[in-house]
Amino acid sequence: MSYELIAILMFSTMLLMMLTGQRVFGAIGFVAVVAAILLWGPGGSDMGYSSILKLMKWNALLTLPMFVFMGYVMSESRLAEDLYKMFHVWFGPLPGGLAIGTILLMVMISAMNGLSVAGMAIGATIALPELVKRNYDKLMISGVIQGGSSLGILIPPSVVLVLFAQIARQPVSQLWLAGLLPGLLMAVLFITYIVIRCWFNPALAPAMSAEERAEITWAERFRLLRAALLPIIIFASMMIPFVKGWTSLTEASVIGALTAVAAAVLKGRFTRQVFETATRNTLAITVMFMLIIMAALSFGAVFDGLGAGRAIENFFVRDLGLTAWQVLILMQLSFLVMGMFLDDTAMLVIVAPIYVGLAKALGFDLIWYGVLYTITCQIAYLTPPFGYNLFLMRAMAPDDFTLPMIYRSVFPFVLVMILTLVLVMVFPQIALWLPATLL
Repeated sequence: MSYELIAILMFSTMLLMMLTGQRVFGAIGFVAVVAAILLWGPGGSDMGYSSILKLMKWNALLTLPMFVFMGYVMSESRLAEDLYKMFHVWFGPLPGGLAIGTILLMVMISAMNGLSVAGMAIGATIALPELVKRNYDKLMISGVIQGGSSLGILIPPSVVLVLFAQIARQPVSQLWLAGLLPGLLMAVLFITYIVIRCWFNPALAPAMSAEERAEITWAERFRLLRAALLPIIIFASMMIPFVKGWTSLTEASVIGALTAVAAAVLKGRFTRQVFETATRNTLAITVMFMLIIMAALSFGAVFDGLGAGRAIENFFVRDLGLTAWQVLILMQLSFLVMGMFLDDTAMLVIVAPIYVGLAKALGFDLIWYGVLYTITCQIAYLTPPFGYNLFLMRAMAPDDFTLPMIYRSVFPFVLVMILTLVLVMVFPQIALWLPATLL
């Protein structure tokens, strides 16, 4: 059997196991270990052991529990509620104002944790009830929360970009800065869509009533503005020392987590229940990530040992005669397809090592390519039938938010994400200007 056919068989077997409901790390790890033993005999089992040792040497992964813990502390201690009240007061009088406030809330939440799951949890528990109570259109509510929560994997401190940095051997600081402007651009485009849509159809997102506006004093408005200082302080406490070179990435993540805890303590909301819930959720997510990465590293070692990466490069460039840009577009399209079945971490550690080498061979900047990959992951999060955020939304939303309705709600936001992806591809300086200027 040819190596190319073995590689196709491995990949198809892994996808088939996932479609039957097997856990991601179990399917990936099982295929990797069985293939290694069949190809190289008993010695092939050492690949799994080597992957564990490789995983333990990735110091940057120590940031993962810190960022996740920071996000859950903000969520469980209800510090995000103050932010949402501030956005409600200042943007509520506009048609679609509370939806705009929800996107801005997600931007600030993204600046305090590196995962979309925390943004989704906060959006579903804080924003969704308020939007429903104010008679917002359900399609608008669902799309805003799902699209906004996806910003967490692009705006720093992004855990996905940390993992990409380890695989591509690129500086995390450059990747974080490269993701900032595209993330803010996407948020601005989300808001622009909401404003235009509500301008033509104000019934989709009614403005705050005159009676309610009259009850809010200007003193209350300015008092709530102080709530916006909290994420800025947390973000600055992490990013400034790290970008300036005063601390390592791991130390910066610890500073961010301690700052979030200190903020909760000062507010009098850091209870034992908050600490226990945040710790349990952090451990669950961290262990899940570690198992997936460990299994995928084993899979990648076997895949690379077969020469699959070189075979793919030769197939696209030599056999098909495609240009570099055509290959890049096909790579992005393949990520979108895989995103219907795999989460972003599985895609990253299985396929990215192959694609990173291919992108480098084609002459593309790997910092820029890391941003393209992350945006594509965001799109995949919202792509039916198995988009990650779609099922999170269904699990957290009331029963009247049906899955077909949730599918329909994300369509305009997916188009906005695709527009952002195209803009960053056509104008690479959107991603590369900030790291080139500050570093």
